[in-house]
Amino acid sequence: MSGPVHPAWPARLHVVTGKGGTGKTTVAAALALALAAGGHRSLLVEVEGRQGIAQLFGTDPLPYEERTIAGTEDGGEVRALAVDSEQALLEYLDRFYRLGAAGRALRRVGAIDFTTTIAPGLRDVLLTGKVKEATTRIESGHRTYQAVVLDAPPTGRIGRFLNVTAETAKLAKVGPIKNQSEGVSALLRSPMTAVHAVTVLEEMPVQETRDTFAELTALGLPIGRIIINASRTPLLAGGRGPVSQPQLRRGLAAAGLPTDQQTVRGLHAEARERLAREQMEADLRAELAGLGRPTVELPLLVGGTDRTALETLAAVLRHAT
Repeated sequence: MSGPVHPAWPARLHVVTGKGGTGKTTVAAALALALAAGGHRSLLVEVEGRQGIAQLFGTDPLPYEERTIAGTEDGGEVRALAVDSEQALLEYLDRFYRLGAAGRALRRVGAIDFTTTIAPGLRDVLLTGKVKEATTRIESGHRTYQAVVLDAPPTGRIGRFLNVTAETAKLAKVGPIKNQSEGVSALLRSPMTAVHAVTVLEEMPVQETRDTFAELTALGLPIGRIIINASRTPLLAGGRGPVSQPQLRRGLAAAGLPTDQQTVRGLHAEARERLAREQMEADLRAELAGLGRPTVELPLLVGGTDRTALETLAAVLRHAT
């Protein structure tokens, strides 16, 4: 069995969460690409039924099976899996109770959907159980995947999703469900796992990151990195105060640009707004730094998220220290 893929990303299972709109699926995909570099094989998993991975890589909707979706120039491979709770329950029934045909019959009458609806804790155990199986799978004496990246539920639900032992304690005291949940819980609380939080430099996502880390710490779950997405390089900072309109007019004149009052006022207002934005972002960076976790910043990309953009983000993640 080989060691970790990258010293900056030593875990086997990387759980990526974040407030909605911060780009967690994009970051998870880029991380899977980064961890596949060097001839490794990584698995990218989604559990929310949105088919976000397929959209990012421009493929058909993912089935409930592991499928290659990307490769790296040095021979690495990224596979993807969309875990469906219904399919996971059928697999569970067949594995532990040998109910293959009976399970399919249950599906036809809607019993599976009913079961996972009245017992949402069971749904999360099934989803995380599949992730655990892929993370720990051994083939020919070697791990099937050097790393597994889970595009997890958002920060508002991540604690409950990962705290499977407490949820299934309400469902079963003994038996396969309890055993499976305990096995998943052991993996999630081990050094093999790291929970990373994706944020942007805005007040609400940063606050949710703080709250999530506090919740994960209380649950005994291992916290990984803070990943600041869509980060912009400061343009006007540098210790100087705001530029006055006369200074701006002189600068425009020196550059041979229009110096009419409307132009000067418009540019001056934009500069003040930008300075205020950059000061707010600096304050939020300091707030995140106060959490004491390693941080990596990903640049703001214009023009949408395509394969080239994913490769750009993967390169930044791959060279994180």
